Amino acid sequence: MADILLKLPAVFLVVAGVAGTVLPVMPGPFLVLGGLLLYAWADGFAQTGAGTLTAISILTLLTAVVDPVATALGAGRVGASRRAVVGAVMGTLAGLFFGLPGLLVGPFVGAVLAEYTARRDVIGAGRVGLGVWVGLLLGTGAKLALVFAAIGVFIVAYVF
Repeated sequence: MADILLKLPAVFLVVAGVAGTVLPVMPGPFLVLGGLLLYAWADGFAQTGAGTLTAISILTLLTAVVDPVATALGAGRVGASRRAVVGAVMGTLAGLFFGLPGLLVGPFVGAVLAEYTARRDVIGAGRVGLGVWVGLLLGTGAKLALVFAAIGVFIVAYVF
């Protein structure tokens, strides 16, 4: 009975963490890691060993690197200014207030406006906005892939 009282919040943390992986204000991958560790702890680590826990921890740490690298690659590929990257982050934060459409459009608008203020080139600003937006989108996809890989590693270790 006591293990169920720990496993339910663990599952909730994993689900919230998957959602939080997409939302920029939640530490989604770390919530997933916390949920998986709590679940393993509820069983006294009987099904998961140090190797599994190390693997899911490494996958989680990689998610922290993916976003800035993907954004930088997307921005660098189109010659974005540093201001455009900051604008994309600000646009993402502003987009939070408008739900999913805001999260999709906010980074693009932020990057375009910031790049335009830096170089006064509408077409270049649009290209930069698209590059930064694609970088953010690919980064989010990579983070989701890493989170699901961590969950998959945990499930395989737990079942087998």
